[in-house]
Amino acid sequence: MTDLTPMPVSDPNLACAADGTVFRDPARPQPKRDVRRALRKFNALIKDKENTALVFEIYESLPSKHFMPRARALTLSEQGDRLRAEEPALAPILDDHAALRRLPKGTVAHAYCDFMEREGLSAAGLVAESEKTGRPKYDDLIQWYGFRQRDTHDLMHVLTGYGRDALGEQCVLLFTHGQSPAPGHLLLGYAGAFNITKQVKSKAPIWRAVREAHRLGKTCPPLIAMSIRELLALDLADARARLGITPAVWYKACHDVWRSEGIDPYDLLGKAIPEKMLAA
Repeated sequence: MTDLTPMPVSDPNLACAADGTVFRDPARPQPKRDVRRALRKFNALIKDKENTALVFEIYESLPSKHFMPRARALTLSEQGDRLRAEEPALAPILDDHAALRRLPKGTVAHAYCDFMEREGLSAAGLVAESEKTGRPKYDDLIQWYGFRQRDTHDLMHVLTGYGRDALGEQCVLLFTHGQSPAPGHLLLGYAGAFNITKQVKSKAPIWRAVREAHRLGKTCPPLIAMSIRELLALDLADARARLGITPAVWYKACHDVWRSEGIDPYDLLGKAIPEKMLAA
């Protein structure tokens, strides 16, 4: 079992990794919770689903009390040192489809490439979207951890089988909350599901689908703490079995019901939903 015990230090914020990188840059501001702001931004997002910046503002308004302890446990451990040395940034690894395609067919890597190419996505594009907010960068361990959490989003789509339709995005958010509890995931996931039920008259079991996603996330070990290179090399079915990810029965049932009702699951709300449910 991987040891994620952080190295002892008098001030946890000033603790450093083996290479000297500080856990928290002293210039990094303390996060502040503002529930009213988060709700305003969510209502604005409902009206303008293409405005990715609003998602980041929601996360900033609802910082998770669990984020820092999780980040500290991983980044100040031997596993964290190994991951930072082998995978300093995930986007270049994930966007090198030529290298990923050299892995055997049936692996997570091939499924990931198929998904990204089919959807016209790239890991670099996700990075670019997150940088549009103009948030300052800090060369600390928190930044590496946060970027890693952001860049594993599409892998969760692939491993869970949830698509980029409106319900699929809510399910991935709640799967993510099951792994890494955060108020932003919870608000966007459940409030987004409620918005679907309000706008689409249907018998689809939406609440069962999102609750199932939440449960699946709780049973799956955090992807952020795993070697992504090793995960990509696994057979997809084997990876799901190892992670305890079972088929999303109720999500599929929703799609079946919608199609029987003449509703396109990928155009529930009048337009396709962009990939914007990211970790702050």
